[in-house]
Amino acid sequence: MKIILTGGTGYIGKRLLPVLLQQGHRVVCAVRDKQRVDLKKYQARQVELVECDLLMPDTLNALPKDIDAAYYLVHSMTGEDFENQEKISAENFIKYLDKTTARQLIYLGGIVNSKELSPHLQSRKTVEDTLAQGKVPLTALRAGIIVGSGSASFEIIRDLVEKLPLMVAPKWLNTKCQPIAVRNVIQFLSGILDHKEAFGQHFDICGPDTLTYKQMLLQFAQVRKLKRRIIIVPVMTPRVSSYWLYFMTSTSYRLAINLVDSMKVDVIGIPNDLAKQLKIKLIPYKESIKMAFDKIEQNLVLSAWNDSGSAVFKKGLAAYIEVPKFGVFQDKKTEKTPDTAQAEAKIFAIGGRSGWYYANWLWAFRGWLDRLFGGVGLRRGRKNASEVSAGDALDFWRVILADREAKRLLLYAEMKLPGEAWLEFSIGENQCVHQTATFRPHGVAGRLYWYAMLPFHHFIFRGMLHEIAK
Repeated sequence: MKIILTGGTGYIGKRLLPVLLQQGHRVVCAVRDKQRVDLKKYQARQVELVECDLLMPDTLNALPKDIDAAYYLVHSMTGEDFENQEKISAENFIKYLDKTTARQLIYLGGIVNSKELSPHLQSRKTVEDTLAQGKVPLTALRAGIIVGSGSASFEIIRDLVEKLPLMVAPKWLNTKCQPIAVRNVIQFLSGILDHKEAFGQHFDICGPDTLTYKQMLLQFAQVRKLKRRIIIVPVMTPRVSSYWLYFMTSTSYRLAINLVDSMKVDVIGIPNDLAKQLKIKLIPYKESIKMAFDKIEQNLVLSAWNDSGSAVFKKGLAAYIEVPKFGVFQDKKTEKTPDTAQAEAKIFAIGGRSGWYYANWLWAFRGWLDRLFGGVGLRRGRKNASEVSAGDALDFWRVILADREAKRLLLYAEMKLPGEAWLEFSIGENQCVHQTATFRPHGVAGRLYWYAMLPFHHFIFRGMLHEIAK
């Protein structure tokens, strides 16, 4: 079958794509930025990239009309007006889809059985209702908490459990949900394709366990062999709860607000026999955690919740590959290395659990300051200990270019700054490692920031390069 896949650079899309290819389908990935997809991983004849933006209907004309099915995996929880943007994107997509030969549209949404829905869940329902208005039969799968290596839910729970022996938590930890393993989600998404009994239907997909968020945290701790105690207090307002989640985990503040709103609502699915029809064995919560850590320990994490990037990159990664040369401040350093292979390995393993090789406490302090002012901080880490790709989050940087052949790594800062910043590593002739920090200031505040940081930059960057090169 020939399939359109939207959201191919997101958490679910990156995992669904290889499964569809293994099944022999030809997949057309509708992406906003081609730079974020590494086609070297796949057979070129099976994958086609088409650059388009669902908020700009004219760009959808580049998509093919001779298709059999389409996946709609476009979600947002962090934009200023994400509810309206999601509705417009869905409207534009069905207008395109109605002109094609598609026989089925598959959508992954949220469980929306509660009478009162959070803005996030209401938006998921609105998108589903909008997609159902098209001519192509819709199959909607509704999921709650998705558990898997790199998922937002998994990483938030991991942050809380591994860092806090004692948790004084808000009352929404008593809310009930039915977590589902990401492997099961992919099995449902791929299994429902061309399943004619599901045309025009919607299904709640859930794991076999019904748990409160408190039970999820404690069972996570049991799997990790950690003793944890949770005290629930009723005095935490939604705003205080959002701050609590933001400062304790790797999530952004806007995402924390939407998560807290959703966590106040019981997310319980309506039973159905879809798993039986598709011969899917539902994975218990504890087992899904063990499976996630197996992937992490083997460096096999395929995608992470922050793969979709931030609003900064609406222009695409390519707009940031050319580092500006004029109107900028630069800190350039070069050091010869006795072993280029080892230096290259260190460059492409920088950040995350590897740290920044020198004065890590200062990097941690800078990350803490960033969180204090509403930034992403260092807690996002990296999804793979030794490999990075364009578009990956790397602590408070975003990978713009990761070229092993050219021995070049280019990062762009996503921390709160009065300007824009790039950090570049490369290995050139004569076994020299080059390190360049570039800062384009915004106004007087940006210039004052650069000069104030000069002593720290000299100390940190010199030590970091030396550790890479030695």
